Amino acid sequence: MSESDSQEQVAVVLPDGSELTVDADATVEDCAYEIGPGLGSDTVAGKLDGDLVAKEQPVYDGAELKIITDGSEEYLEVMRHSAAHCLAQAVERRYDEDEVKLAIGPPTDEGFYYDFDNLDIDEEDLADLEAEMESIIDEDYEIEREEVSIEEAEERLADEPYKLELLEEFAEENDTVTFYSQGEWEDLCAGPHVDSTGEIGAIDLLEIAGAYWRGDEENTMQTRIYGTAFEDESDLEAFLERKREAEKRDHRRIGNEMDLFSIQDVTGPGLPLYHPAGKTVLSELEAFVRELNEEAGYDYVETPHVFKTDLWHRSGHYENYQDDMFIFDVGDDEFGLKPMNCPGHAAIFQDHSWSYRDLPIRYAENGKVYRKEQRGELSGLSRVWAFTIDDGHLFIRPDQIEREVEEIMAMITDVLETFDLDYEMALATRPEKSVGSDEIWERAEEQLESVLEAHGHEYEIEEGDGAFYGPKIDFAFEDAIGRSWDGPTVQLDFNMPERFDLNYVGEDNEEHRPVMIHRALYGSYERFFMMLIEHYEGRFPLWLAPEQVRVLPISDDNLGYAHRVANEFDDFRVEVDDRDSTLERKIRAAHDDRVPYQIIVGDNEEEAGNISVRDRFEDQEYDVEIDAFRAHLEAERDEQRTEPDFLQE
Repeated sequence: MSESDSQEQVAVVLPDGSELTVDADATVEDCAYEIGPGLGSDTVAGKLDGDLVAKEQPVYDGAELKIITDGSEEYLEVMRHSAAHCLAQAVERRYDEDEVKLAIGPPTDEGFYYDFDNLDIDEEDLADLEAEMESIIDEDYEIEREEVSIEEAEERLADEPYKLELLEEFAEENDTVTFYSQGEWEDLCAGPHVDSTGEIGAIDLLEIAGAYWRGDEENTMQTRIYGTAFEDESDLEAFLERKREAEKRDHRRIGNEMDLFSIQDVTGPGLPLYHPAGKTVLSELEAFVRELNEEAGYDYVETPHVFKTDLWHRSGHYENYQDDMFIFDVGDDEFGLKPMNCPGHAAIFQDHSWSYRDLPIRYAENGKVYRKEQRGELSGLSRVWAFTIDDGHLFIRPDQIEREVEEIMAMITDVLETFDLDYEMALATRPEKSVGSDEIWERAEEQLESVLEAHGHEYEIEEGDGAFYGPKIDFAFEDAIGRSWDGPTVQLDFNMPERFDLNYVGEDNEEHRPVMIHRALYGSYERFFMMLIEHYEGRFPLWLAPEQVRVLPISDDNLGYAHRVANEFDDFRVEVDDRDSTLERKIRAAHDDRVPYQIIVGDNEEEAGNISVRDRFEDQEYDVEIDAFRAHLEAERDEQRTEPDFLQE
């Protein structure tokens, strides 16, 4: 092959590691046909170096290529993108298209949405809009891709201010852009999409919300319509059933019913107030972690909520977190609410002289941190401005990495198994926005991977999901209805010790740089608490329950005995229901309040000196010895069992 011929071809890397050589102007679809005519005709889209692209997208030398067909897991994302276009077309058919302005409409993990300006719509209008979408799907319009010049695009979008803003950004790096059309409707879009609207499966419009243009609170508030799409009705119905179950378990509703927490206008958004019942649960969670930390040799420290920003410049947080920080001036100095606890712990370590014999040094803190999330993204305890991390930071010798990481992972699995949570591990590698040299990052990633491999852990690779200062091992767990949550993490950091010039004196009497490990066993208390509320639907295990036992006297004549019985359980959170009400209503109230156990006392129990016990499963046993029940409660609490099991044995 001549030199000119070689310059006219490129090689792409296929999923099995083999290379495919094609003409330099070949597209994703061309590559698929090179592999086989059947694959070529089935091609819907492609992935180039992990990015989902249209099948018409040209490939380039060295690119990792994956062909997307209707059998690929990515197909649903492509179809949902087309469903978003279908929604926008339906909106412009049903409403004044000269008044309604289009913004953006991407696919999401659970469906899709589209943002509109000047759209007056209510929840009750969604059924008609969905019917219009169904008509568009039934009409089976071909979805056509067209590449046009920036100038032509400006003409087409003359009445679409938000699209023109996007076009201006595209024009900085491109001479052309792409439009997708279906029937009478078109949109500026990079794609990819399915071949026709008839390929869009089962759809459902879910809700209407407000959203700021580009997520900026200074911009216009737009109308966002959320929807979802699946390949068939059975998958859609399964999703809707999970959604109904999730709504039933919504921690905001349960938090209000159980008087756990509130977020009020007077405090500001994303700043939760914990009521006595909620603080009780948090205190139990804190006590559990404190016991684990103390057993593992951690010393508790405390750092202030506010630091001069000199610290954040030094740690690298200022340049990476400035937009998410609350920053203010005091006199001539600039201060910031802390977005993380680690720089304060590094400063404590720096304040001492250390020998290699002293290491590892392990610090722990239930540290409150602050991050300025967009108001529109704040939601109950799941996303807040102020949250508490059960933080731990270790300063260790390089030869201690494997042992310390493995011990941390054992602590994390202990926590997750205590709550009977299934979990998966992932190694998150260097993100695009990061600090430190390539050598440091490669070393850190290799160290964590070595620990995972050495101990036979199964894990996924999450490319680019590491912290800005180092890679990490993330734990994701499933709740009772199969949703996945991010939680505990262990992170290896060679950068912070460099930035803070941390040292210890080695066995050779020379100064050496320690390695820093960041770890959290819950992640944040707020997010973990939220997950537990929804996981248990407010029915906490005995050891966590705000109220563990409620004593129900059958009549006022038994009230004195009820209080004497309650005194026998004074090391538990016990209440006596002394309201003037029937026993049936008291039982129903205790059940609705999600109390694990009810003790019922009447004339028979008082005469015999025993009790009747009822659990929240509505099982009941009579003639129970007080000492026997108390002994069981102590064991159930101390062993942190997940269900009240006195009547289930």
